[in-house]
Amino acid sequence: MVISHEQQLLAQDWPQLSHFKTANAQLGAPAKGEQRVVFMGNSITIGWLSHYPEYFEGKPYINRGIGGQTTPQMLLRFRQDVINLKPAVVVILAGTNDIAGNTGPMTLDQIMDNLRSMTQLAKANGIAVVLASVLPAYDYPWRPGLKPHQKIPELNARIAHYARKENIVFLDYFSAMTDGNNGLKKSLGYDGVHPNQKGYEVMAPLTEKAISEAQSLNLGKE
Repeated sequence: MVISHEQQLLAQDWPQLSHFKTANAQLGAPAKGEQRVVFMGNSITIGWLSHYPEYFEGKPYINRGIGGQTTPQMLLRFRQDVINLKPAVVVILAGTNDIAGNTGPMTLDQIMDNLRSMTQLAKANGIAVVLASVLPAYDYPWRPGLKPHQKIPELNARIAHYARKENIVFLDYFSAMTDGNNGLKKSLGYDGVHPNQKGYEVMAPLTEKAISEAQSLNLGKE
């Protein structure tokens, strides 16, 4: 059996802790008064930088998205790529790759367990949490037939319920981006899953509002 270079790397570093190791070391602690925000996620998160990089310019925003990642991978790197960076807020966008089975079969319960764990870790370290809905996707081009148009709305309902229960911010991208059939509006993406610049332009003000709400909630606890 021939193992590819990519498979070897994943076997040695499944959560990809090496991906941001150097960048994290160079970053340093937040400046006094800096309201640092870390974006934790997958290709949709890192996609901000390729499709809409100006959104991050001049802001204390740190992008820690890795393409293809699932919630168990993010949980394993959460301390290194979020907690140790000492942000005021973390924006977590995760779950679609779990539904796609990128790292094996995952139930919605298992996805929620990982989102809960990341939330609890953040809150234990004084970091305000924004939990984002999964973006709409009618099907996955790389793994068709898994019915994400049915599973994503159910997962989002669970995320929203958990956010209300924990008094944290729920960021609803889905409602603003769905085509009415639980798919992504064609004008907002390029493959039915990933946003294009217009998609990120829809996401940006929603994200800013959510970050502001999370900061206010955190200040209210002080």
